[in-house]
Amino acid sequence: MDAIARAYYGIHNALFSRLRYADGLAPLALRLYLVPIFWMAGTQKIAGMDNTIEWFGNPDWGLGLPMPWLMAHLAAYTEAIGALLLLLGLATRWISIPLMVTMLVAIFAVHWPNGWPAIADSSSQEVAVRLGAANEILREHGNYSWLTEKGKFVILNNGIEFGVTYLLMLFALLFTGGGRYTSVDYFLARLWPSGR
Repeated sequence: MDAIARAYYGIHNALFSRLRYADGLAPLALRLYLVPIFWMAGTQKIAGMDNTIEWFGNPDWGLGLPMPWLMAHLAAYTEAIGALLLLLGLATRWISIPLMVTMLVAIFAVHWPNGWPAIADSSSQEVAVRLGAANEILREHGNYSWLTEKGKFVILNNGIEFGVTYLLMLFALLFTGGGRYTSVDYFLARLWPSGR
């Protein structure tokens, strides 16, 4: 058994130790994945700020958050500026924290009542009936082939799945930073190493 373990770890270390030279690629991939998500979310809130404030504050059909003017501006600008910082890999760890806060607010204030899945399970009888009815209406009253040429219709469940995914990606960036060789943070740390 000892020989098998030694052989395994010998192969493991020989193969995977080389990955350390490219360890900046994983944080870069996370950052680039998150950039358009936060950019679109932030800029859409900014462009429709009056509606965003109303949605943040309205307890009947919105989020019912306190101080909606402040909360809407904080969320919108955190997302938009955060997207730019993630793109550059600048202040990656710092911006991950307020972005995680926006994700937690979204998870609990918006998506939590809808459960986990972002897209409803089409194998569920209840969802399948609704989806079938929607497809029939579109076939009868719309250009169905044009509407479906880019993919099938789905019913959005709007659960916490995407919010939790983005939260975990930001959590990883909090620990890894922007990435070696792939972020402004890395080069700034080389210019001004700690202890000087």
